[in-house]
Amino acid sequence: MKLTAVYRKVAEGYIGFVEELPGANSQGATLEEVRANLKEAAVLVLEANRQLTEESLQGEDVIREPLALPAA
Repeated sequence: MKLTAVYRKVAEGYIGFVEELPGANSQGATLEEVRANLKEAAVLVLEANRQLTEESLQGEDVIREPLALPAA
């Protein structure tokens, strides 16, 4: 799966976000820093979403299966 990172130059350095993943955003003094920070933010958003979903479905009869997405 490939996602799209968007970076914007600002006075303090750079800000970045992932187009397909609301809530995954970060900032950094350099482009390299914001890239690294954004990867970490995306992982944290996915982990938080998984945990929230698991908690909301606790005790429910659900089917879980892998979902493979084609490359964009």
